[in-house]
Amino acid sequence: MAFENFALNDLPFDLGDLLAGLRPWIECESPTHDRAAVNRMMGVAARDLAMAGAAVESIPGRMGFGDCVRARFPHPSRDEPGILVLGHLDTVHPVGTLSALPWRVEGDRCYGPGILDMKGGNFIALEAVKALRKAAVETPLPITFLLTSDEEVGSPSTRDLIEAEASRQRYVLVPEPGQPGDGVLTGRYAIARFDLTATGRPSHAGARLGDGRSAIRAMAQQIIAIEAMSDADCTFSVGIVQGGQWVNCVATTCRAEVLSMAKRQGDLDRGVERMLALSGEADGVAFTVTRGVTRPVWEPDTGTMALYDTARMIAGDLGSALPHESFGGGSDGNFTGNLGIPTLDGLGPCGAGYHTLDEHVLTASLPHRARLLAGLMARLDGR
Repeated sequence: MAFENFALNDLPFDLGDLLAGLRPWIECESPTHDRAAVNRMMGVAARDLAMAGAAVESIPGRMGFGDCVRARFPHPSRDEPGILVLGHLDTVHPVGTLSALPWRVEGDRCYGPGILDMKGGNFIALEAVKALRKAAVETPLPITFLLTSDEEVGSPSTRDLIEAEASRQRYVLVPEPGQPGDGVLTGRYAIARFDLTATGRPSHAGARLGDGRSAIRAMAQQIIAIEAMSDADCTFSVGIVQGGQWVNCVATTCRAEVLSMAKRQGDLDRGVERMLALSGEADGVAFTVTRGVTRPVWEPDTGTMALYDTARMIAGDLGSALPHESFGGGSDGNFTGNLGIPTLDGLGPCGAGYHTLDEHVLTASLPHRARLLAGLMARLDGR
């Protein structure tokens, strides 16, 4: 059946069924740095994808991170460029978070670790494919899912995999959290990470305090200076600090991690220069800045805006205006959009509180966004 011959609102998305199917995904905790936990989650998703009819492949992880899953659905032109659904199954929540943030439905909200960022979006994308297949709607283009394991730390081990897979496709749909007002994303800001190390001189903190040079003190001073560099075009935030070993010793080492975000690549490049220039030595403390993973800026081009226009028309049939914007906070859409592959991000359910113990989705957005995703899959034809 062709797209023109069915109504999106008639697709059978039952909210109770969606919640029941999503719950095992949320209750399988999968923090990025717990490879075994991430792989358990990959197994849950792989089983559901296989039951939906996809040919599922596990791609071994590297650099200590978990495996990835690629799933390809049957299609007469399966080996031709098509639609890539790109998502991650790692979360920021450590194993045990369920005790503080249990799965629960309260009013119009459903709570759980990773439900908004971004297990809910990945799940409803799969449900969209299942609904189309059940309705005997053949999508013009083949559909591939790529679910990755390290997005929350900048995708250091999967960027090459993501870019290679996306380069074989016509479109990329990213079911990251939807934006306020039922919006989506047509661009994302650039992001860079930095590793900082301060190396001081030890001494006995009680008997010979003045002989030492505290790495913690030096790092604290640098943190204040670094965050003060933030302006409207480029921000700097220190998110991790670790230092010292004994309270009665002047700390020899202190380490920190910094995240920088900019609306334009040039602004980020200047921010990178400022950060790297901080390396040096002062008052007996050596300070080293090393650049970590980077997400390039993704600015909307004609291909992405044409994809958005299609989504907006589909959303209009569903009663939504579907506003769009560029946004801070990176995703793997930075990579595909920067390559010039038409990419639409923020297609997942709407909600709030991601990365916190208040993480939740608005339950009504689950079937609504599933229909939007189904409409894109059924309408995109590569022309």
